[in-house]
Amino acid sequence: MRKDDYSLSHAERENVESAARKLLERSDAWGVVPVPIEELLFTANLRVAPYSVFDPRAIAAYALAQGKKAASVVKRAIGKLFGVLDVSEQIIHIDDSVLESRQRFLKLHEAGHFRLPHQRKLFHFFEDSEQELDPDIADKFEREANNFARFAIFNGNSYADQAADLPLAFSSVKKIHKSFKVSLYAGLREYTRTHRHVCIAMAVEEPARCPVNGLSAAIRRFETSLAFEEQFGRPTASQISKTHPFWPLIPFGSATKPTLFHLTDLNGDRHQFIGEALNTTFNILLFACPTSMFKQ
Repeated sequence: MRKDDYSLSHAERENVESAARKLLERSDAWGVVPVPIEELLFTANLRVAPYSVFDPRAIAAYALAQGKKAASVVKRAIGKLFGVLDVSEQIIHIDDSVLESRQRFLKLHEAGHFRLPHQRKLFHFFEDSEQELDPDIADKFEREANNFARFAIFNGNSYADQAADLPLAFSSVKKIHKSFKVSLYAGLREYTRTHRHVCIAMAVEEPARCPVNGLSAAIRRFETSLAFEEQFGRPTASQISKTHPFWPLIPFGSATKPTLFHLTDLNGDRHQFIGEALNTTFNILLFACPTSMFKQ
């Protein structure tokens, strides 16, 4: 299972969301859907490089223009894979080969690094001294930047408020995620994370043979509502095998229609759930909730 990419303390999350909200308000983007990314970057005094360092053809030109500094910038870009912030030049480099929805998120992620004062100061320091961030600090900074981007791209509670007015079902995510210009995966995570009712979502790999569990699907990430976590706890399994309650949801095709199964809560009581899944070709997305609450 991949490392948690969003967890922060309540105080840390409040600080990040406050910074994101200020940027939305100063950009006159509060309540605007989809979020006008370029206006937010303009207000943040950032711009996207016209020729990204991720394009091999542009590396030579960038190095010529920036001199020795280019080497460290390219090194950071390669390490982060998809995006990099050049603090002193106030330029964001984005891998434009990824989907547009991903690029939108990445731009706001890098803006988060720049707009959070404690991060910007350290980035300047480490850039000047050519030192490296401690891995634990770097990991925390990534989670803060993710939450900054998440709050901005979903415009505070706008997405959650719209989702709350729709039936508790995967189909609701499919209806609203495009209006926010986010991927189905991102929309499903936010939908589940913010919903007031019991529900759970997972992103899993294609089923494959495992020496220990036999045919099974590795869990990449999961998301639960607060109500789910309070009643059922957080999932601990890293694989969905044939003995796992979610196994009936694994599609051996493009999708699994609404399917019944049971989960046991923290008190040992069994509850009937209904779930469905979709193979997006990038991963398999699963969503489930109690049968009593499910509506199509």
